[in-house]
Amino acid sequence: MYAWEAIQKVLDYIEENLAQDHSPEELSKVAALSPFYFQRLFARLVKRPVNAYTKMRRLARACEALEDKSRRILDIALDYGFNSHGHFTKSFKRAFGMTPEEYRNNPVHLNRIMKPDLLLGYTMIDENVPLITDSIVIEITRRKLDMPETYIGVSNKVSVEQASFGESTGISGPGQIWEDFHGRKNCLTCFLPNGAELGASMMSKENDGTFIYFAGAAANSNAPVPNGLTIWELPAGEYAVCQFEAESFAELRASAIDKALKYLLETWLPGHHLQIQPFSAEKYTSVTASPASMEIWVLLISATE
Repeated sequence: MYAWEAIQKVLDYIEENLAQDHSPEELSKVAALSPFYFQRLFARLVKRPVNAYTKMRRLARACEALEDKSRRILDIALDYGFNSHGHFTKSFKRAFGMTPEEYRNNPVHLNRIMKPDLLLGYTMIDENVPLITDSIVIEITRRKLDMPETYIGVSNKVSVEQASFGESTGISGPGQIWEDFHGRKNCLTCFLPNGAELGASMMSKENDGTFIYFAGAAANSNAPVPNGLTIWELPAGEYAVCQFEAESFAELRASAIDKALKYLLETWLPGHHLQIQPFSAEKYTSVTASPASMEIWVLLISATE
């Protein structure tokens, strides 16, 4: 067993027993490692101490449960290992900047700490070969886009702190832009029937810890741009396209997109010695089906550039 497999075993165990308290010493036995080595290895691979990780996963799962308004907040708190309503409220507000009651009454898309699939950091796949983990199926291909694609939507600056690889908490900046766009979309007629929706992340010109995020839908290239919206083109060229599936659209948004993007940028592209232009685009093409799927597109830099 590789060291990362021992830690993945602990991550699975924690997820199945979130309501229970487990000391690092107890969890080290699950990993079959010494307590000292276990805690060092866990912190290095998961990027936080085991107790802090467990608390963040409890909060992430509690967020999901809060969407069911038939359940009492106290019951949710107890189900996920918080010993009182006050303890849960204090922890929730520290992580997300709002109370559970405020989130339930005015739901927004929150960045949550995801359960890592450590396999993704240690597995290199070839093109057109699927990679299957417990929670996601990933396949990466190359595609040539002969003509630019036009999208109309909403664009705004987002703090890097408001974006997440599933490794930070708070209100999602891109999520707010999507909510703004969807609030306007149904009132407009400039979009292609059954056209894909697309989100794009681009470098900001200012070195101020922000990036530009665009959320929109496919439109004709000559379509008039409504007031308050902007036009964005997916350029022609050769792309690496990461297609991935999850059980539902909620799972795609909650963690799958972060895992897929991290695998593409940090593992697959460096492993294949490929460089990309400074933007990425996520295409939502089949989000109502089961399993739900989407794609991440990155434009490759050719060897002659």
